[in-house]
Amino acid sequence: MAKSMALAGTTPVIKSPRSNGLRRGLIFAVALLIFVGLWEGAKSLFALPDYKLPHISMIFESLTRPTPKGMTLWVLLGDTLYTGLEAVLGFALGGVSGFLLAVLFVHVKPAERGLLPYVIASQTVPIIALAPMIVVGIGRMGAPPWLSKAIIAAYLTFFPVTINVLRGLTSVQRDQLALMHSYAASKAQIFFKLRLPASVPFLFTALKISATASVIGAIIGELPVGSTRGLGVQLVVGSQYNTFNPGFLWATILMAALLGLVFYGAVALAERWVVRWRAPGRDG
Repeated sequence: MAKSMALAGTTPVIKSPRSNGLRRGLIFAVALLIFVGLWEGAKSLFALPDYKLPHISMIFESLTRPTPKGMTLWVLLGDTLYTGLEAVLGFALGGVSGFLLAVLFVHVKPAERGLLPYVIASQTVPIIALAPMIVVGIGRMGAPPWLSKAIIAAYLTFFPVTINVLRGLTSVQRDQLALMHSYAASKAQIFFKLRLPASVPFLFTALKISATASVIGAIIGELPVGSTRGLGVQLVVGSQYNTFNPGFLWATILMAALLGLVFYGAVALAERWVVRWRAPGRDG
């Protein structure tokens, strides 16, 4: 009887998804209130003018203002979708090219020794300096305007994928490789059965970094003169008219941040479905 009571007393309490959701919602609400308090408090404490730091109410009020193209909210949503398309294409292009480079480096060591230093050096060049050249160069070739932005997004995306996947592919233990070789496994079998599964956690870590980087790359590609659509264009417009409509610039920044969160959340959701972690002590 005592033993059964002791066992009953150590039974873990399983929280329902509803209670977890309520707790997360409460945490989010408290964090939001703290953020608003700090924002408005800093504005009042340091007497910041509206063109430097507008009231939060001014940001949301700017979204309801009419424009020649419609209400500001719908205009920004359209530009957000356009920037999102460019970022998705760049994310896919950079992710695939980075993954293929990592596979090449693993299987062809001379390629790794010869090309990896250039891959690293490519990230030392400021993207803000390359963006105008890429936009102008691709534009003169008659390509669609979104292609140059996607290439810039891919430029920021491929590097973390290459480095992290390369680390994942080479993280397998020597004993595991020796066992595969003892079974006369081919390079393809070693890759698909050993190296690729080991690299999946590293891949998703890289994709989370690249997801937000692709949004940044697409926005930077829209900054040069000549672009007509996207959040980058709206950021330039908001900076020019910040004195007269300070809430618009911050509303555009808010939309860019939300777009980055959507990209990150999509990768995190995919990771939850793909990566299956095994609970400790439950092997076999």
